Amino acid sequence: MNQSDFLKVVLPFKDKVFRLAKRLLVSTEEAEDATQELIFKLWRSKDKIAGYKNVEAFAMTMTKNYCYDRLKSKQASNLTLVHSNYKEKETSLDKKLEHQDSVNQVHQLIEKLPEQQKIIIQLRDIEQYDFDEICKMVDMKPTAVRVALSRARKTIREQLIKKHNYGVS
Repeated sequence: MNQSDFLKVVLPFKDKVFRLAKRLLVSTEEAEDATQELIFKLWRSKDKIAGYKNVEAFAMTMTKNYCYDRLKSKQASNLTLVHSNYKEKETSLDKKLEHQDSVNQVHQLIEKLPEQQKIIIQLRDIEQYDFDEICKMVDMKPTAVRVALSRARKTIREQLIKKHNYGVS
């Protein structure tokens, strides 16, 4: 496999890898490093890539594992919470702040979820993967993935409703 073939295979899902890494590692710099490390690992094993049925799913699994390793390492204590992914054009400042606050609340609620639910909601609701692909990535049965996703969404929904209705009754 030459460089152009490799880039045709890897570049389409590079952003998804970055977003998953950012969800798990929180820091943009750490996510960029994780993405670069993943691409480097794929390049080193470029001759084996043709043997994989779904290179994207394999890369996402590698990313997940790499991020877990980084979080377990001693350097994980240096990670800081930075979320600035949400940008909208031509809206008033108060609406921008309101949207930013809502997005931050959802991100914070996702961060509080159990690790398995956090990964599943990231892959399904943010990355838009099919259930079959998610099942392969997290090595779970479809029913278990659907239940975990449902519970994660329910938890987030209940927490948002609780926060929005605070003091209203």
